[in-house]
Amino acid sequence: MRALVSSLIAAAVSILTLHAQQTSESIDLSADASAVLQAKGDGVQIYVCTDAPNGPTWKLIDGSQVQGELIVSKPAPEANSVAWLLLRAKAGTATGSLANVEFIQRTETHGGVAIKSGCRNLRDVGKTVEIHYTANYTFYTKR
Repeated sequence: MRALVSSLIAAAVSILTLHAQQTSESIDLSADASAVLQAKGDGVQIYVCTDAPNGPTWKLIDGSQVQGELIVSKPAPEANSVAWLLLRAKAGTATGSLANVEFIQRTETHGGVAIKSGCRNLRDVGKTVEIHYTANYTFYTKR
């Protein structure tokens, strides 16, 4: 029998898988990247117990959207804050004014860390918890 492998999925401005390996690698981009949008996230991370991974998705009021795939996750400098991230725009998901976005970076996080109880067994599937957080999101294209 296959063991249940659960992951916590965070959704606030986006949905983020949290079981990704955290590293000390840099989340900085090369000089050929150019910021096209900066946004402040202020709300809640919504953690859902599930066994299916999802990618983060950002949607703008004008209908533009982009979905991200994790490249690097770096521990936040502030305790009890969600990780800083560098994500690549998933091929074929960027539309409208976000159509040229190639990377998304999450920094300056405050709060939002998942509770330790997490997903323990099949009875936890579908369980949700909301944790307040703030973060900066920067969307980049290549020059």
